[in-house]
Amino acid sequence: MEQHGLLVIDKPAGLTSHDVVQRVRRALRMRRVGHTGTLDPIATGVLVLCVGKAARLQRFLMTRDKEYRARVRLGFATETHDAMGKPTTPVRDTSSITEADIERVLAEFRGEQEQIPPMYSAKKKGGIRLYELARRGQSVERSPIRVRIEDLELVEEDGVKIRRFEDGTAEFTMRVRCSAGTYVR
Repeated sequence: MEQHGLLVIDKPAGLTSHDVVQRVRRALRMRRVGHTGTLDPIATGVLVLCVGKAARLQRFLMTRDKEYRARVRLGFATETHDAMGKPTTPVRDTSSITEADIERVLAEFRGEQEQIPPMYSAKKKGGIRLYELARRGQSVERSPIRVRIEDLELVEEDGVKIRRFEDGTAEFTMRVRCSAGTYVR
């Protein structure tokens, strides 16, 4: 008996969205399974899958606004713009950065803007995923995409908004409500 509907998955870190789709296809013995938006392999959280005839809804759901919680580490940069990449800068002391400083910067991101997809992303250029090109040491021209940050706020976790570490770095969590296709890194 074929099944149809939406399946809400709590995607663990370490799997791509496509990996999750493949596992569900095998488990349900169905070919028509697709996701409604790509999460980075490092990301955890809700991944909505369209199964069977519900796959027709996929294109509508993919264009809906998304909401993310992201943990941001201040004081260094990586080649991938996430915690998995190799550092590209020495660690900088962030002890002078205040909650008000972070709030001020977050406010600058609200609204419509153009965003260039990162090289370490699943976006394709010439049929090849950008992260595959990046792993080969190649960088290609990427067209900016129009995105909208509807809301962006600093979130309190365990009674604090900013965690400070001995190495001089700091970390905070933010909640982002944005248009589909926005890269949160």
